[in-house]
Amino acid sequence: MKNSLLKFTPTSIYCPTAEIHIDPWKPVDRAIITHAHSDHAKFGCKHYLAHKDSESILRLRLGEDISLQTVEYGQEFNINNVKFSLHPAGHILGSAQVRVEHKNEVWVASGDYKLQDDGFSAPFEPVKCDVFITESTFGLPIYKWPEQRIVMDDIREWWLQNRLNDKSSILMGYSLGKMQRLIQNLQPFDGPVYAHGATFNMNERLRAAGHDLPFIPLITRDTDRKLFKGALILAPGSVLNTSWIKKFEPYSTGYCSGWMAVRGAKNRKSIDRGFVLSDHADWSDLETAIAETNAQKVYVTHGYTATYSRWLNEKGIEAAEVKTMYGQEEENAEEEIIITT
Repeated sequence: MKNSLLKFTPTSIYCPTAEIHIDPWKPVDRAIITHAHSDHAKFGCKHYLAHKDSESILRLRLGEDISLQTVEYGQEFNINNVKFSLHPAGHILGSAQVRVEHKNEVWVASGDYKLQDDGFSAPFEPVKCDVFITESTFGLPIYKWPEQRIVMDDIREWWLQNRLNDKSSILMGYSLGKMQRLIQNLQPFDGPVYAHGATFNMNERLRAAGHDLPFIPLITRDTDRKLFKGALILAPGSVLNTSWIKKFEPYSTGYCSGWMAVRGAKNRKSIDRGFVLSDHADWSDLETAIAETNAQKVYVTHGYTATYSRWLNEKGIEAAEVKTMYGQEEENAEEEIIITT
């Protein structure tokens, strides 16, 4: 890739002409960030650029005083005669694909993305390009997501059955993206809802930034435990097998993730119910997204990279796998701001 518009280095996806990095996993001078999950937004860069809806969380995680420029979706900016713009990735609030154009060549670095419209983040927008950089977190045919409406109905029914049995319903998932999606789509709530500190802090940060989320009360040491009977408790997966969770007894646990599509994942996590809800593209959506780009070449950065790139080549699309440091946020679903109160 000697003359490539973008290069894969031990530090990042790098644009040598513009001297700027996309989602670097080591500190650099200038970084474009696709979204605020911890595996794509790292501490220590001198200057960051991201979509405006990522600002509040980036400052929370990387420092209030970081040097950060924000742009709107579709807003073009030029660096050393290279034209850049950000486009909706549909992954979480503020997530973006990075379009890079120079001398009539167009690359798109998609970061993480999903095609399901979650009703909270901006829906995925296909971007035509010559080269597309994709994830493959769920790049196997076994991963096929049910409709979001069906999953939300299943969660409501599980919560109802727990209320009838005087149990708390502890619903788990990562705090940035998954929890806001759940809150947005479970409204109007069928009963009282409370939040673990990680969920509460994330929600309040986004509410303070002007995003439309309801207030969810924080669970503290002083919260009357009688209030938890029949309530929905929103929490990160790190609460499993801790003393924190015992205050809700009797309770039932539920976990929201694409990994719940695999038989046995629920048992390995020792949870009562698994709900198949992912903020990544499933197998068919990966195929759809790539086809809509009209890309002549595809690079696969994380997930089932070998399998998925081989499948693309067999389909007649030139593809190659690339090693990066992305892909930890669903495996380490609690993020780095878990706060037990």
